[in-house]
Amino acid sequence: MNLQRLEIRLYEIIPGALVWLTLVLSLILSYYRPLWMVYFIIVYDLYWLFRVVYYLPFVIISFFAFKRDSKIDWLAKAQAQPGFRRIYHVIMLPTVREELPVLQDCLDSLLNAAYQKDRFIVVLGGEERAKEAFEPKAKIIQEKYSDKFSLLMTTLHPKDLPGEMIGKGSNVHWMGLRVLEKIKELNIEIDDVIVHSFDVDTVAHPQYFACVAYKFLTVEKPHRASYQPMVLYNNNLWESPAAVRVAMFGTTFWLMTELPRAEGMMTFSSHSMTLRMLVDVGFWSPDVVSEDSRIFLLGLIRYSGDYRVIPIHLPVSMDTVMGGSYWKALFALYRQMQRWAYGVENFPYMVSHFVRDPKMPFWTKAKFLFKQLEGMYTWATVPLLIFLLGNLPFWLAPEQFRSYAVFQNTPFTLEWLMRFAMIGVFASAFLALLLLPPRPNHVSRWQTPIVMLFQWILLPVTFVLFGAIPAIDSQTRLMLGKYLGFIVSPKRGDHVKHNP
Repeated sequence: MNLQRLEIRLYEIIPGALVWLTLVLSLILSYYRPLWMVYFIIVYDLYWLFRVVYYLPFVIISFFAFKRDSKIDWLAKAQAQPGFRRIYHVIMLPTVREELPVLQDCLDSLLNAAYQKDRFIVVLGGEERAKEAFEPKAKIIQEKYSDKFSLLMTTLHPKDLPGEMIGKGSNVHWMGLRVLEKIKELNIEIDDVIVHSFDVDTVAHPQYFACVAYKFLTVEKPHRASYQPMVLYNNNLWESPAAVRVAMFGTTFWLMTELPRAEGMMTFSSHSMTLRMLVDVGFWSPDVVSEDSRIFLLGLIRYSGDYRVIPIHLPVSMDTVMGGSYWKALFALYRQMQRWAYGVENFPYMVSHFVRDPKMPFWTKAKFLFKQLEGMYTWATVPLLIFLLGNLPFWLAPEQFRSYAVFQNTPFTLEWLMRFAMIGVFASAFLALLLLPPRPNHVSRWQTPIVMLFQWILLPVTFVLFGAIPAIDSQTRLMLGKYLGFIVSPKRGDHVKHNP
């Protein structure tokens, strides 16, 4: 193992080691130093309460920004800007085995966009390893949609290319190279192209592309920015198990806390960026799981910190995970959360590149490193410490400690702290009702918004089983060098359409 690889391994160990150190010390201190553990739990619960109080206003700000921006005619605003007609939009749709209705929903949403379709270049990217499933659907798509856009092209990512991992990153990397060839062939200026990296089940708000174009034409240094929409999982929300719905709303609310304070934000899921940036960084990394956040880091590192996220308060809607049965859907949810938590792989990448870049401002490095490490640490530890490990001192402490006043009063203190923290749960449940798509006709009337409200009772279980556990799983794998491959999340098999 060479010196650089040894350095990377050290950085890979840090996040998981911090988590396991916390878990092990919680057990040891609960018996040998129970008062220390009690004080730690009180401080930790206070910290979490302050986080809830701090982040809740950002969720509310994002919600009202979403309601406001959904009413704006972004196309008219964009058309009024110089250079509007020069802009082309490349919509990249990597696919493996998604059903034809899923692909058609996405393409239909593009047709419904409030934008000139002669400025859309749509790329459907299949995998050679799934060629038999891809080619018949690609043929149908070509026959139905080829004359609807400026260009509809398909690509087939070869299997087993050296230095690649099976997954979305390697596919979009290949797609990007093919798109660049076509852009040059069509004599389109690279600086005039906005690229939208979408999951293939993405249904964009009709004004989304116009909003991104307007931002691109009006913000400072538009090529030094990615454009992040609000992500909803509304396409098949009504058909999903309650635990899946709670987890997906949790993801949406996390992103809503990020959008108003985008100065330390990285991209997530479906988002947009410029072709100029992609060319400058050499397109997506083909050997990582978390390609959506890594592409932002490539820009941040390439431009020595002069790269940012521009928030787009318009939604793109996607599918929740499905599995054919209730238990399979829960397993699919666990695997999806495990994959998202594997974004911890960005931490060693960030450290190894930040220490070698004297041009990047120190505070930029510190901000992104702290946010990455603190976010992954709390993801893995908060649910366990709040709902489980916080009770260990009262279960394991020797008898002589149980007469202490602090020992007897702490359970009441923690109970009141949790009651105050429940404000965030109630606010989230209420906002979730406001973000619900219309109930489809095939869904029972008994599944009313009241049922959707009571599903939040599952939050502690969901928080632990589909939050902390997959996060610990992913960080432990990275720590031990048992690297996670890309996990394809199974989506709906039936044709269910909802627009955001």
